[in-house]
This record gives sequence, C-alpha cells and structure tokens, in this order.
Amino acid sequence: MTEVLRYAAFSRDPAGGNPAGVVLDARGLDDAAMQAIAAEVGYSETAFVVAREGARLRVRYYSPEAEVPFCGHATIATGVAWAQRHGPGRLELETRAGAVGLEVVAGEHDDAAPVATLTSVAPHTAALTDDDLAEALAALGWRADELDAAFPPRVAFAGAWHPILAAARPARLDRLDYDFARLRSLMAARDWTTLQLVHRTGPAEFRVRNPFPPGGIVEDPATGAAAAAFGGYLRELGLVAPPVRLTLLQGAEMGRPSVLAVEVPAEPGSGIRVSGTAVAIDA
Repeated sequence: MTEVLRYAAFSRDPAGGNPAGVVLDARGLDDAAMQAIAAEVGYSETAFVVAREGARLRVRYYSPEAEVPFCGHATIATGVAWAQRHGPGRLELETRAGAVGLEVVAGEHDDAAPVATLTSVAPHTAALTDDDLAEALAALGWRADELDAAFPPRVAFAGAWHPILAAARPARLDRLDYDFARLRSLMAARDWTTLQLVHRTGPAEFRVRNPFPPGGIVEDPATGAAAAAFGGYLRELGLVAPPVRLTLLQGAEMGRPSVLAVEVPAEPGSGIRVSGTAVAIDA
C-alpha cells in the first residue's frame, strides 16, 4: 500500500500554510495511479518521489486534475518529510522544470520542524500582451486603474509560468471573487499555473494572493513556485536591490496564514531561494 503523507508547508501550524501530499516512495506508480492519489488527497498538489539515487531524487507533482511541472510548497513539504526520516542535508531534485536544489536544516529547538530551502531553476520573465492583460482583468473583475504602475504586468517563470499583477491599494486584495471558468480558460490556453496578485506592504514585504483555477482550486494559500518567479521578476526589472531577502505573506484571507522567505541573489539569472518549514497534518 502506498504511504501518503500530509504536510502544511510555509507554516508551523498544521491549520495554517498550504497542505501538500507527499509520497516518498512512488516507485512503480504509473501516471494514472499518481493522478488518482492526488485527486483523492484533494490538496492543490501532491509530490511523488519516483526514483532515488543517493541524494538525487526524481520528483513529479500532480494537482487533483493534472500534472504540473513544479510546485514549491510540495517541494518544501517533501524536504521536511524526507529530513524527518533520513536526516537533514542537501538534495538535488530532478523535476520536469529542471534541476532544483533543496537544502534542509534542523529546527532551532528539539521540537522545531526542519526548515527547507529550495533553489529554483533560472528565472525569467516575458511580456504580458495587452489582450491577455485585459482578459485577466475582466475575469478578475479588476480595473486597469487599480494596478500599481511601479510593478508592470509580466509573466514570470521559475519552474512554472505565473502572471504578476500588482494592486495599488491593499483593499483590492481583500476580495477575490472572480469568474472561475473564464480565468481557467485563459490560463489553460497560455499554460499559466497560478496568477500572482501582489501588494507591497513594506520595503521588503509583500502581501500576495494566488488564484489557481488550472488545478481546480479557487485559491492557493502559499505558492512557492510563484514566490520564486516573483523574486526573479523583481530582480530582472530592477525593482529590488539584490542581494535581498523578501517576506511574502499569503493565505490569511483563507484562514491559513503562510510566510514565505524569498532570497534574491545579485547574480543575473541565478536561481531564487525560497524557504519555509512544514508540519505534519493528522490524517
């Protein structure tokens, strides 16, 4: 019988963060079996370790409806789950998006959960066309004049593609009542994973929300892949002065507060580091 672990990532409280399924030994499972397990678990993603060679793991990620190339919070959950069984250390993950580094260190206290840090593939950004921007805003119910001109709309990548839209005022993020089918159609056509909605709350702090209709999820409470893509976007557009450490606050509106630490190195094109802990959820 396949053992499926359940963890809340980017939180020290099982009632917070973003729940992820983790299968540390998925050898022998075919695509249909992994998809069925992810659907049964019902979390936004489940990670499957399908092969292991020393500290090198091959990992695949499934939402309840489809395979995705990379998932940040499920990677953090996998790192913590692995460390709790095999000890902390460095891992190299082979994903559909490319090679992802994963370092896990012990918690500061005996009863503290380990902290995992992923290093993304090389990030980059692309233009968001006027038509796609207009359609995304229409699906969200946002107006163009509600955007923050200091953060231009773009599509950012660090393992998966995420459009980035910045709200000029915090109240714009208070409500997330959007046309699910319309946004899902647009995102499926463009191969976007989540939509990264942000508002700057301090020099190195952002509040974020992430609609996730391609995964059958209205909203993701903590999105590590989007956090990495956002870090790359900020560096590429010169919107931060790296090296810099950012804090992303997500999930509070869903009752699952999450904290994502994002380190943006100075070297252009280098991977973005996203850190957090994870705690087991009682099944």
